[in-house]
Amino acid sequence: MKGKWYQRWQLGMLFTSMLLILGVASGCSSNAKETTQSTTTSSVNKQLQSQPEKQAKAEEAKKQAAEAKKAEEAKKQAADAKKAEEAQKLQAQIIQARQETIKELAAKEYEGTQTIEINHNVPFFTTEDLSLKKGAWESYGDLDALNRATLAEAMLNKSLMPTGERGDISSVSPTGWKNKQIKGGYLYNRSHLIGWALSGENANWKNLITGTRQLNSPEMLRFEMDVKTYLEQNPQNYVRYRVTPIFRENELLARGVEMEAQSISSDAITFHVYIFNVQQGVTLNYADGSSVVSNEFLSDEERTANEKAVQAQQAQAATQTNTVANEDKEYVNPTTGQGLIKGSKNKIYHVPGSKYYEQTTNPEAYFKTIREAEQAGYRAPKR
Repeated sequence: MKGKWYQRWQLGMLFTSMLLILGVASGCSSNAKETTQSTTTSSVNKQLQSQPEKQAKAEEAKKQAAEAKKAEEAKKQAADAKKAEEAQKLQAQIIQARQETIKELAAKEYEGTQTIEINHNVPFFTTEDLSLKKGAWESYGDLDALNRATLAEAMLNKSLMPTGERGDISSVSPTGWKNKQIKGGYLYNRSHLIGWALSGENANWKNLITGTRQLNSPEMLRFEMDVKTYLEQNPQNYVRYRVTPIFRENELLARGVEMEAQSISSDAITFHVYIFNVQQGVTLNYADGSSVVSNEFLSDEERTANEKAVQAQQAQAATQTNTVANEDKEYVNPTTGQGLIKGSKNKIYHVPGSKYYEQTTNPEAYFKTIREAEQAGYRAPKR
């Protein structure tokens, strides 16, 4: 009996133990689940609570970046405005310097050197002048009130250079055009402001002035050939170019030309010179272009003409001397003392020995000298 009871007790204890274990396990699982759910809920709540903060921070960062960008743009605009203002001031200074230089050149006298440097050989070009925005171009100023050429400027490039033959320009007579032959050729040329080899311009009144042979060649030509050579080297080569004829007040013949050139993106070509419009051995009248040539520089034809003119003047002077002497020569009858010069009804006097003397048979008056006859209103016969 005791053995069976004991076995049953053991089985009961075992069953009870199993129930306790299962209950504890079930409680632990429930607690873990609740803990997990609690942790998840807490994390979500934290994320929900931190999202507005992140958005606020992002908005603030974006705002700060926009303000920084705006401040940088304002700073750049201020710098650009200051740069533009400085550029305008510099441009105004350059323009003023150029105007003053033109006045000085108009008053300048030739002192033996035909070509002189201006502004240390630096052209008066502004940054805007040197821009390639318009590519290659050329421009010619209108003729002034006296019909004088005023200005020629260009952004030279190989594309502007002539490809055909040079045209006739004899139809153009620039102001001061009083040409003549001198030793070696003609005194004046129709001088291009921008040379034909650079622009292909022919009979353009706005591009031609009266220039001495010496001004045109070699002086202007040597600068033009330097530019031409540079342009021919590369189709991408450009040269800013400007030529200004310099007149003094209302004179018709230019005193000289101001030439300026600057190659773009390099200093291969750069010059600023003034060339006097003069010719050796010739005194020019700039008011109208007339001139006096010294004997050494006369053409052969003019020298011969001058010699003939001098001989004619000498002969005329001799004739006048003889005439004065003859006017006082007396023609008198030695017996009666009466004058022998006859005065006709036509108020013509005839001296003894002249063609019509014997034919004048009924003179109105007699005179002793030619002077007396002329003072009385009589004249000599025309033949």
